[in-house]
Amino acid sequence: MAEQLRERFGISECFSDLNEMLSTVRPDVVHITTPPQSHYSIAKHCLESGSHVYLEKPFTVSAVEAKSLIDAARRLDLKVTVGHNYQFTPEMLEMRRLVTSGVLGGKPVHLESHWSYDLGDASYVGPILANRNHWVRQLPGQLFHNVISHGTAKLAEFLDDNIADLTATAHQSERLRKLGGQEVLDELRVSIRDKGGTTATFCFSTQIKGINQLRIYGPAGSIIVDNATGSVVWAQQRAYKSYLMYFVPPLKFAWQNLKNASLNITNFIRRRLYQDFGMTELIRRFYDAIRTSGEPPIAFREIILTARIMDEIFAQIYPERLETKAIANQTTAAAPAAARVTAKV
Repeated sequence: MAEQLRERFGISECFSDLNEMLSTVRPDVVHITTPPQSHYSIAKHCLESGSHVYLEKPFTVSAVEAKSLIDAARRLDLKVTVGHNYQFTPEMLEMRRLVTSGVLGGKPVHLESHWSYDLGDASYVGPILANRNHWVRQLPGQLFHNVISHGTAKLAEFLDDNIADLTATAHQSERLRKLGGQEVLDELRVSIRDKGGTTATFCFSTQIKGINQLRIYGPAGSIIVDNATGSVVWAQQRAYKSYLMYFVPPLKFAWQNLKNASLNITNFIRRRLYQDFGMTELIRRFYDAIRTSGEPPIAFREIILTARIMDEIFAQIYPERLETKAIANQTTAAAPAAARVTAKV
């Protein structure tokens, strides 16, 4: 595959050995897209060889690894970031503009992140279910571990570092059970409260189709970001006389949705509306940070907090995997259909 890419894009060299690549060409930046279990060791080696690092999600397997990697990047004065590309779609950029403009009326009071994932593609889920030694099955959070960082990162952006409570429940959908899901869970619900009082919920589902949303509620307003349709709508609380409450707000939402559609059409014509826009924007900002010695596009605080939240979720829904301390070799232990624990993170 490397040879095919080299020929297609006119790349001068390709390698099958990391050490050989680092010593031969000394790359400025290394993009790591291997399974998560290898992220930490490869990224650390690249940083120590003098390369900046772009890591696909999840950043690392644990928060301990995430902090260690970030500490290494700081010590070596190099840049590192994670591939949370959905944080940089046009609608997410517009959401941050609205937050900065004061639409919420203060710090967020409550957050809701909804992330759906379609298991209808047998080419992805088939090999996972057929092989207990598949790398996805060997992750502490199994299927969840490979996909939920997108949704949890959206919450981490607005939550304090100090998480007071986190409760996670998980179960297996009927559809996955019929596919022979074994111990793999695919429905997840999480409730979070930070020390500052902001609450959040996260819903991951393989049964809910096409819903990838972030909802932010503040003291005086709210914002809804829909990644599936590339749209943003917002509202500020205000009292209307008589029956105007039944007419004015719906008309305002209708006007905003019309503007969303118009903007998407314009971006499509200008070739700015494409699935990889968020990834392109994230990589551009990362490279700009390298060139200008600026801050990486995703704050280190958010990367570590995302990892900490995921660690606690997996500790609650797959407790026996943590207790065995042999995740990489485990092939037969079965997880419970559901788990519910409240814990401080």
